[in-house]
Amino acid sequence: MKILIADCSTLTQNNDLDITVFQEYGDVVYNPNISHDDLLATAHEYDIILCNKTIIDREVIKKAKKLKYIGLFATGYNNIDIDFATKHGITVCNAGSYSTSAVAQQVFAYILNHYNAINQYNTFVQNGGWQQTATFSVLCFPTDELKDKTIGIIGYGSIGKRVAEIALSFEMNVLVYTRTPKDDARVKFVSLDELLAKSDIVTVHCPLNDQSREMFNNETFAKMKDNAYFINTSRGGVVNEPDLAYALKSGKLVGAAIDVLTQEPMSKTCVLKNIPNLVITPHTAWAPLATRQRLLGIVEDNIKAFLNGKPKNKVN
Repeated sequence: MKILIADCSTLTQNNDLDITVFQEYGDVVYNPNISHDDLLATAHEYDIILCNKTIIDREVIKKAKKLKYIGLFATGYNNIDIDFATKHGITVCNAGSYSTSAVAQQVFAYILNHYNAINQYNTFVQNGGWQQTATFSVLCFPTDELKDKTIGIIGYGSIGKRVAEIALSFEMNVLVYTRTPKDDARVKFVSLDELLAKSDIVTVHCPLNDQSREMFNNETFAKMKDNAYFINTSRGGVVNEPDLAYALKSGKLVGAAIDVLTQEPMSKTCVLKNIPNLVITPHTAWAPLATRQRLLGIVEDNIKAFLNGKPKNKVN
């Protein structure tokens, strides 16, 4: 079999991850980040395509006459035309839950950085501010406890649940909005409007689909508590970016932190660039080495299961 790994550079950029393991299953072609045109030109060669964020649309699938299997180095699969793949007998499998701990950890890195003013105090000290004061403790930036704060979690899959567990350890109140309420007495399931009105922090953990696309917009931000903090580590498309920029610049939100954008890499004209009360990381919440090693193992296990006629983690 011929296997394409379509976007190797998203998995390892410093050879810290051994992606040669797939050579056991066929002749592997490694492409750092294949263009759509190159994929169209070569798709007919492959029996298996492994990818992270490479777009595999109906144009590609039409060309890929031999393609039997698409394996995702990701939980989300909005980059694949699932219906068209199914119609053409192509099995698609994702890697669910591999990044649960890593993403939840990043959510609280944002939260703690904000409420403890870590960046501000470090900059103050590095610029000599502490050396110029007469007291041992300089209280020039406000900080706050997480105890008794209310966090609102949008989506309650594995990541949302892990965020709730961490929040509870900080003695926070946890509100959850999800289309399919679970049986969890530790948290309170509420409507979206109630969550927005009562939450000091809103963090998004839902997939990108027709229902969630740009669900955070001027109307949604207006319903949020004044001076709330907003976090998005799901998909950039769930946020209307100009509306987020307005909510931050107008002072409606005290701040925000995002790991994802609608266009990635960030465009030179992105409206969210250089907003002082916004933290942006370049889609890295999922990517600690231990997390990527776990991901690699899941993707390999998925291939083994498919080849044995018992596919797992199927999404179609």
